[in-house]
Amino acid sequence: MAAEKPSSKGQAWFCTTGLPSDIMIEVEDMTFHLHKFPLMSKSRKLHQLITEQETQRNDQQEPEEERDEIEEILCQISLLDFPGGSETFEMAAKFCYGVKVDLNSSIIAPLRCAGEFLEMTEEYSEDNLISKTERFFSHSVLKSLKESIKALKSCERVMALAESLGITERCIDSIASRASSADPALFGWPVSEAANENIKSSSNQALWNGIESAVRRKGGGARSNNADSWFEDLALLSLPLFKRLILAMKVRDLNPEIVESCLMYYAKKHIPGISRLNRKPSSSSSSIASEGGQREVLETIVSNLPLHKSSRSSTATRFLFGLLRTANILNAAEECRSTLEKKIGLQLEQATLDDLLIPSYSYLNETLYDVDCLERILGHFLDGLQEEGNVGEIEAGEDGGGSNVRSPTLMLVGKLIDGYLAEIASDANLKPDRFHNLAISLPEQARLFDDGLYRAVDVYLKAHPWISEAEREKICGVMDCQKLTLEACTHAAQNERLPLRAVVQVLFFEQLQLRHAIAGTLIAAEADPARPSMLRRREEETEAEAEAGEEVEAGAMQEGGSNTWRAAVRENQVLRLDMDSMRTRVHQLERECSTMKKVIDKIDKEGPRGNNGGWRGSLTRRFGCKFKTQVCDSHEQTVVNARKGRQQQQHPHQQ
Repeated sequence: MAAEKPSSKGQAWFCTTGLPSDIMIEVEDMTFHLHKFPLMSKSRKLHQLITEQETQRNDQQEPEEERDEIEEILCQISLLDFPGGSETFEMAAKFCYGVKVDLNSSIIAPLRCAGEFLEMTEEYSEDNLISKTERFFSHSVLKSLKESIKALKSCERVMALAESLGITERCIDSIASRASSADPALFGWPVSEAANENIKSSSNQALWNGIESAVRRKGGGARSNNADSWFEDLALLSLPLFKRLILAMKVRDLNPEIVESCLMYYAKKHIPGISRLNRKPSSSSSSIASEGGQREVLETIVSNLPLHKSSRSSTATRFLFGLLRTANILNAAEECRSTLEKKIGLQLEQATLDDLLIPSYSYLNETLYDVDCLERILGHFLDGLQEEGNVGEIEAGEDGGGSNVRSPTLMLVGKLIDGYLAEIASDANLKPDRFHNLAISLPEQARLFDDGLYRAVDVYLKAHPWISEAEREKICGVMDCQKLTLEACTHAAQNERLPLRAVVQVLFFEQLQLRHAIAGTLIAAEADPARPSMLRRREEETEAEAEAGEEVEAGAMQEGGSNTWRAAVRENQVLRLDMDSMRTRVHQLERECSTMKKVIDKIDKEGPRGNNGGWRGSLTRRFGCKFKTQVCDSHEQTVVNARKGRQQQQHPHQQ
């Protein structure tokens, strides 16, 4: 049959065949003016409806004056709840007239349902609509991941009939199976049907031999184009369909990273404001305007997140923090927020300081940032470490002398928490107990140095000058003065905000560390077999000088050997001066430490002075030195001794 040329005129659809229409079919708000024969030849349902109407018309007795009138419309049929609406019926009508219909994934499901509704079977007419759409669906749509997603999206218009025909289930199975066949470790997942096109268009002409895989894993075009394209198509699904698809993926044990990426794309598409970099809602997110709809999407995303630790580091961690902030804003269920906090705690070392700064959205919290939330997250992190046995291994290593064994994960979190403490320390509403409890929540192994903790303490004392002396000492008690660097010790010794006890401890441990360093140098020198022991030096001093003189005399008699023996004599002289100077300095430090202990005990009994300048001056007078210059002098003296030794090597004394 020749193809006709239908046209739409307002709310009416006409088939311009040159013959008057003899049937009128109403679908939704559209009226189709058609002909009986093409429709009856393809659709059993329309054939039955037309036949029944004609039979009823013939049985009716009409007045004589109306029998002679020529009726243009013999039949009028109304198809209520037609699957796919007027657009789908228009395509089905064109098929009945023999017009070629270009099938695609976006219309295949409604058109297949329309054929079922109109009973356009192969038994009724050869090469009918049902068989034609079924072949295209099986051979073209289900063979492709992206096309299956488009077909699943089109099922939303004809959900009831598509469910009964199994179209929805077949699309979901196809998507889940093809997504699971993508190997994320090899192909820079997920692989889509346009992979070959992207390889040709890529600026890097690497082949499919492993090199291309490495390029794509690093963020090549295949990763950013192929993967993102079908993820974005997936994000267009309605929430009920998306739930079923995610469930099917999890049943098939799909790679958790792919499931997580699907959830991330869907959340970013339907929940505005998750990312701090892009606060403007996308055009597609306008379909979910109410807070209730966004809350439902959020809780669905969180309930389906894999509980494993994400391997894609900061990107996924930042996304989780975005979900947590949104959950607080939307007042999501407590279980939803608890799940997010636990998952964040498992990968806290991948977070940044900006992620941790979660604003307080509740009127019950007085602080600017939600400190309670961070304490819970930190608790989950420590619980995870304990389950893995990391903390136990660290403590066992320190007890057994392996103090250099530290968990990199724990140290990263320690540095992160120190930065967080320094950031929230300026909050005037932050109570001393809250600051203290958060600072001591991490084990000692989390910090190699306490400089970051000292900085947070200093900021807190500066922002809270009204707290009592006892609270100031409690705040300063969170840091270990033995783990402060020389720069931090120098700053702390002059810090007017620190209480007396803290400053004295800083100075004491600074001097003590210096003493240990010098003592360690002496022990190392005695243990060195190439150098004589300090205990034997006094006894062998005279003998060494005599032997040196004899060696010089004997060496002078040998050609070319005098320089070697003279160098040995000079080295002995330099070593003697260096050891004598260091021994004298150690004795001085011992006397100073003894004096400091006595002064500390006396100060503890007398109590702090009236002002900072008073007790600092008192310490200076009682110790007989200034602590800052004393620390520097101890280092400078060593340098001076070393320089003297080098000068003596250049101009040796005659023995």
